[in-house]
Amino acid sequence: MRSALSLSMLLLAFAAPAAAQQATQVSAQPLSIEEALDLAERASESVGLARSGLAQAQGERQRARSGYYPQLTGSASYTRALRSQFSGLQDNGPDSPLPEECSTFVPRPGLPIEERLDSLESALECASNSDPFAGLANDLPFGRENTYRLGLSFSQNLFTGGRVSGQARAAEASVRSARLGLTSAQAQLLLDVTEAYYDAALGDRLVAIAQASLEQADTTLSQAQLARQVGNQSEFDLLRARVTRDNQRPVVIQRQAARDIAYYRLKNLLNLPPEAPLELTSHLVDTGLVRTARLAKLVETPGDTTADARAPVRQADEAVTSQEGLLRAARAQRWPQVSLTSDYAAFGYPDDASPVSSDYLSDWVVVLGFQVPFFTGGRITGDVAVAEAGLEQARLRLRQTRELAQLDARNTQLQLAAATAAWEASAGTEEQADRAYQIADVRYREGISTQTELNDLRIQLAQAQANRAQAARDLQVARMRLALLPSLPLGTTTGSETTTGAPTVNAPGGQTGSSQTTPYQPPRARAQGVLSSVQPSGVVGP
Repeated sequence: MRSALSLSMLLLAFAAPAAAQQATQVSAQPLSIEEALDLAERASESVGLARSGLAQAQGERQRARSGYYPQLTGSASYTRALRSQFSGLQDNGPDSPLPEECSTFVPRPGLPIEERLDSLESALECASNSDPFAGLANDLPFGRENTYRLGLSFSQNLFTGGRVSGQARAAEASVRSARLGLTSAQAQLLLDVTEAYYDAALGDRLVAIAQASLEQADTTLSQAQLARQVGNQSEFDLLRARVTRDNQRPVVIQRQAARDIAYYRLKNLLNLPPEAPLELTSHLVDTGLVRTARLAKLVETPGDTTADARAPVRQADEAVTSQEGLLRAARAQRWPQVSLTSDYAAFGYPDDASPVSSDYLSDWVVVLGFQVPFFTGGRITGDVAVAEAGLEQARLRLRQTRELAQLDARNTQLQLAAATAAWEASAGTEEQADRAYQIADVRYREGISTQTELNDLRIQLAQAQANRAQAARDLQVARMRLALLPSLPLGTTTGSETTTGAPTVNAPGGQTGSSQTTPYQPPRARAQGVLSSVQPSGVVGP
């Protein structure tokens, strides 16, 4: 019984890693190029930043347009006076003696002169000793403990000399530029995901080629060992076969590392965990362009290479429009500013601090304002000079961007032409190389051919397979780039090409980035840099 239990536990221990490995293999997520594009668009930070920039530009436009409309503001306040300089006008308290009330002086001509003088002096003495504000202290607003104020303010620009219209024009151009920036970010993401996906697929293919070459070298080594044992081959041939096999192992390791890096880049674009297993279902040999609904949304005319259709050129043109609006707003400061304002206020002074137990007094004024800048110390002149310089920079930037767009379009066309030529040239070469290697292998086993011939044909087969896979990848990316060209930023590169710099079209008044151009590299030359698919000598394998 114990032996049976121990055997069961042993079998379970051996089966657990196999089950875990099988579960890992089953959990690999199948991913097509269309699904990768969907995931990337939902999780891209760059697209999210572009959307935020568009929302910000729309807010700036709304704020600029607010100058056309009247401004209406309400206010309410309560004031509690703890001590006031007007407290002497009020009663001193319940225990204070009441002020003497003076009777009205009435002259009496019939009385003697002495009595008339006495009555006059008494009236003057009473008037000098009495409070002149007696009876009015409770009705005046000065020094009251509780004060409520309800206000309503109105203002409307009647004439601004073009300041509001200039700011609105600049803001409208910024919104259009931000919308183009969002389209460019989405197009760039589409191209980046396409490139990363096919780089990963290329990595899988190159790993398979390297492993097949290693297996072929292993087979050759086994045959050489057997021939050495029977005395048909020399020790030199055996050592050569072993060195050839050992040299192929680092190639496999390099291909696997390059493939893992390509997968990590793809997962990074899709916001997937680095350890998440993926299974790519779109193959390199399918050279049809990925046509999705999002491509039609991003590009009105796919493949349009005219400079004026490029998003960076259109953004630079919007920057010129924005600077023209800012220049108009700066010059408008020299004109008179006419505005209409109105303020209405209601004041209440209740005794018990209740806002509903008081009679409110109204105060309403209407003001027609007129302002003319006679002297500003050169501020307006400086603002105009800055706006004029910004407009000149924007125009030069537009001209520079248009020239770079023409160069970039030509570069893209050359890339597609070279990729198409490489794809067509590689057609049939892989099958011919495979057939030649099979014949050489038979000849080698029969003792007709030499190991040198077999190794050369193995290298040619690996080279043909790598060239075919590289050509398929380059053709996929080149076609997608040409289709997205109108919406792409300037100098978008494929593979390991150096990025061609383009002038950065910033907000009005901003600066431009540095620019440089990089000569075009054909796919065959770039194959040495992409995933190390070809050795410096142009030979794959040992």
